Amino acid sequence: MSRTRGTWNTKGAWAAGVTAAAVAMLTGYALFSGDDGGAETPAKGGPSASAPSSASPAPSYSVPDDWTEPERWAALPRGKRTDDRGSEVGFPHTAEGAAAMLAAANSTTMENGRTTVDEQLRIYYSYIGKVDHSTENAEKVELAAMQADKSLAKAMGVTPGHPLPAGAYQRNHVVGYKILRKTPDEVTMWVLSRVTQKAGELEKEKGSYTRTVMGVQWREGDWKITSAATQRALQDAQSQTKPEMVAPGDAEFNRSGWTAIREAS
Repeated sequence: MSRTRGTWNTKGAWAAGVTAAAVAMLTGYALFSGDDGGAETPAKGGPSASAPSSASPAPSYSVPDDWTEPERWAALPRGKRTDDRGSEVGFPHTAEGAAAMLAAANSTTMENGRTTVDEQLRIYYSYIGKVDHSTENAEKVELAAMQADKSLAKAMGVTPGHPLPAGAYQRNHVVGYKILRKTPDEVTMWVLSRVTQKAGELEKEKGSYTRTVMGVQWREGDWKITSAATQRALQDAQSQTKPEMVAPGDAEFNRSGWTAIREAS
């Protein structure tokens, strides 16, 4: 499958992947390995590899001739409850539960009435371990999100601080993962996400992929993203070849060792 480089997604991917951006604030590392551009080619997946129900309605689908069925699929478990910030929490104490938490934490939407600041702070309080919580860190996350909102507004052609155009959005949706290392209480992995952006109701949707290294620990009765685990994840990743940023259905998806995520019913 051919790939083209995206010109919009350097800042856009950062703004959409707010979980990674928040952890980068805490660790001092840039977590995105794919923010220099990703595949703009749409995912080859059918309903099981499509965006969540909050995304724009998908057109009728037929399997492309060059479709390669993913060799690894995961039907990730759901969290047991929703917290007071609207985040899904309470995932099983398993590697699949860790992947499910990261998939939930990295599924974000910025649109009218929902800013990057809203998403950053929601994820910070819902998914970042309390060991990394402090007034200073919360302020760093909020200030970085404010800058991301300014960049997003400019990309959408509006003055920062003003509402986005009708029908405009930016979304991040996890489509795959690759575990680097797992123990009963810590999991490190690559997370593959599709980022989509639309500047208005009549504008064409643009898409790209990001590839992020993240680490989680079992703390406070749930999986939590921590700076310590993420630093170990970065170390784990250094000893392996980076998996390609490709859509499910691309032959390279299998060669890179990604596991595709099957949509829950």
